[in-house]
Order: sequence, then structure tokens, then C-alpha cells
Amino acid sequence: MSSIDVYDYFEKLDAENIMLSFKGDLTQELLNSILEIVEQKLVHLEAPSTTKKRVFNILIECLQNLFHHRNKNDETVKDSAIIIMVAKNANGYSVISGNYVPSDSVDGLKDRIKEINGLDSVALKEMYKKVLSNGKYSDKGGGGLGIIDIARKSGEKLDYGFVPIDDFNSFFSLNVKISNKRNS
Repeated sequence: MSSIDVYDYFEKLDAENIMLSFKGDLTQELLNSILEIVEQKLVHLEAPSTTKKRVFNILIECLQNLFHHRNKNDETVKDSAIIIMVAKNANGYSVISGNYVPSDSVDGLKDRIKEINGLDSVALKEMYKKVLSNGKYSDKGGGGLGIIDIARKSGEKLDYGFVPIDDFNSFFSLNVKISNKRNS
């Protein structure tokens, strides 16, 4: 039986600038711990404070989306775990998240992200104001502001993907890039 050299594994993650990587069930306590860990790591980085703030705010939005939209009660999904990763790269940072979603919601989510990706910063701000003022909330408690806010704060187009898992579920992944230099 071979063993994993934990130190070598840690060094590999460190070399790839992975600040945090998690897969599992997300609880409120764990959500708070993840935020504390990343906040402490951001304090020690030599990035502009505005970039650090954007990374942290985007992480909060992604975690809230994962927490509120996780597929925790669906028995057809063998592993309802979420994933979250925060990485530093040459141009800035990436916050990568993923969770299971009902397959019948995939088209609507794709359309929403395509719409958001098609807007410039001014139009995104107007969309945000419009959704904020319409007073409509989903059964999950949000009005669709999270994904708009993520796009606004990142200043980048959102990368996303869907992988069908079975007839009823798909895995949704979102990669949010945060540049050290604000594009918008």
C-alpha cells in the first residue's frame, strides 16, 4: 500500500497558488470558517486592498449561493457536496464554485448568465437596481442579485459549465476571475 506524502501534496497546492480548496457539505459554521481562513490569507498577500476586498466579497456571494442553492434534500444525488476553491494566479484571483442543481433549472440559469455576460458595467448596475427594486424573491430568499453582484464586482465575464449527472440533476460550476486591475 502506498502512502501519500502530505508535505509534497501541500507543496504542490502551494506552488499552484491554491489558497483554499474544499469539497463537502456546507454548514453555516463551515461557511464562517472558510471566510475567516480566506480573509486571513488575503491579509498577508501583496495585492491591492481593493482587489482583496473584491475577492472576499465575491467569495461571500459564491458561498451564499452554494449554501442557499445546495441540493441537500435530494435523495437521487449520491453526493450533494459543494466545491469551492480560491486560487491566486498571474493576473489576479479565481473563485471557483460548484454544486448540484435540478436539470430542469439548467436552461434558465444558462440564459441568466448569458444575459449578464452580455452586459457592460453600466447595464449591469441598472439591472442590479431594477432587480433590487422589483421586490420579487425566490423560494430560496434571493431575488437573483447574487450572480449579478458577482459579475459587477469581478468586472469579468463569468465562466460556467453544466455536467449532466442523471435524469434529474446536473453539476453547475462557476469560475469567477478577479483581475488585479479593474476592467470596468
